[in-house]
Amino acid sequence: MSNSLYPSVLYLQDGTFYKGWSFFELSSSFGELVFNTGMTGYQEIFSDPSYSGQMVIFTYPEIGNTGLNNNDNESDLIHIKGIVAKNISSLSSNWRSKISLKDYIILKKIPHIFGLDTRCLTKHLTTSGVMNAFLSNFNNDLFIDQLSFKNLDTVDLSRKITRKKHYQISSKTSNYKSLFASFAFNKISRVSYNPSNYKIVVIDFGAKFNILRILLSLNSDVFIVPSTSSYKTVLSYKPDAVLLSNGPGNPMMSFYSVTLVKDLINFANVPIFGICMGHQILNLALGCETFKLKFGHRGLNHPSGCNYYSEMTSQNHGFAVNTNSLFNKKSLGSVNVPYLNLNDSTVSVTCHRTLPIFSVQYHPEASPGPHDSQYLFKIFINLIDKIQKAE
Repeated sequence: MSNSLYPSVLYLQDGTFYKGWSFFELSSSFGELVFNTGMTGYQEIFSDPSYSGQMVIFTYPEIGNTGLNNNDNESDLIHIKGIVAKNISSLSSNWRSKISLKDYIILKKIPHIFGLDTRCLTKHLTTSGVMNAFLSNFNNDLFIDQLSFKNLDTVDLSRKITRKKHYQISSKTSNYKSLFASFAFNKISRVSYNPSNYKIVVIDFGAKFNILRILLSLNSDVFIVPSTSSYKTVLSYKPDAVLLSNGPGNPMMSFYSVTLVKDLINFANVPIFGICMGHQILNLALGCETFKLKFGHRGLNHPSGCNYYSEMTSQNHGFAVNTNSLFNKKSLGSVNVPYLNLNDSTVSVTCHRTLPIFSVQYHPEASPGPHDSQYLFKIFINLIDKIQKAE
C-alpha cells in the first residue's frame, strides 16, 4: 500500500476548520460530527448501523494497533461517514488481525483525517454541541459559506438502513454458523442461560449482529423484520416476544414504528424489550417524549444505576427520553425509571408498571465493552417464561 500522505481539512458547520492528513486524496464527505470516548472497538464502530450518517472522532489518541479481523463486524456494511483521529497506526499486532487499519481504510476508501488535535475538537463539540461537518481534500475549492449543511435530524435514517426483507435465523440453520464465526471463543461461554426455543421477532432499526448472536445463544428462533413492518406482519410469526433493536437518527422520524409498537403494547400481550433506538421508540409509544442531547453519549464507560448501585455500560445515542414526559397525561404514570445515567441523570432504563415491557438506553450486548448488563437478556427470557406459564 502507498505511504503517501495527502493534506485534508475538516470544515465544521460553525465555520471552524481543522487541518490534517489522509492516506488518499479525498472527495467531499458530509455527516454529523460526533465523538466516541472508547479506547477499543473501532472495527465495531465502523460497522455499527447506529452510526449511519455520522463522522466519528476517536478521542483515544491512537487507533489501529490491533488491526481488523474477519469476525468482529456488527453488520455487513461500513456505516460511518468519516474517521477523525489523532493518529492511525500503520502497523497492527494481534493474533486475529487480517489487515491493518491503514490498509483497510485505503481498500474500502473510507473518508478520514488524522494528525489534528482531537482533544481540542472534542472540547469544541462539548461546548458548542454536535454539528454537521464536511471532510475534504485540502486543495478542493470548498468555502464554508457555500456549503449546504443538511439537518440529519429530519431524515429517517432507520428506514434507509433497515433490512428490506424478512428473514429467519436459528441454531439449526447454516447462516447461524456464519454469524457465530466471530463469536465461538467468547460470547457463547459467557451466556450460559437455559435454552428457550422461543420465537423472538426483532424489529430492525439497524440491529447489531451481537444482539442476534446472544438471542441465538439462548437457542431462540429469531425472525428479523424491517422497521416498516405492519402489526399484522409481526403477529403472523406468532412471536413469544418482540425485541426492538438499536438504530440511528431521530426516533420521531420513525412515526410508523411508534404506531406499530403501540399496537403491540395494546393488543399483542407479549414481552417487549427495547435497546437504544428501540428504547426511545417504545417510550414514544407509551406517550413519553424524546429530545436531542447536546453532544450525546458514545463510549464504553457510562455509569448507569441508582442510589449506591451502578453498572458500567456501553452507550451510543444522540437522543434520550424526556424525564418530565414520563409523568404527563399521555403516559399516565405507567412507566417506572429504575436507572439513570449517573453522569447527567438522563433516563437509562424504563419498565412498565403492569405489562412485561422494559427498555434500556445502553447496549447490554456491547462488544467490545462492559458486560455488566448482559443479564438483561436472561430477564427477557424469564419474562417470556412467566407469560407462557400464565396462559
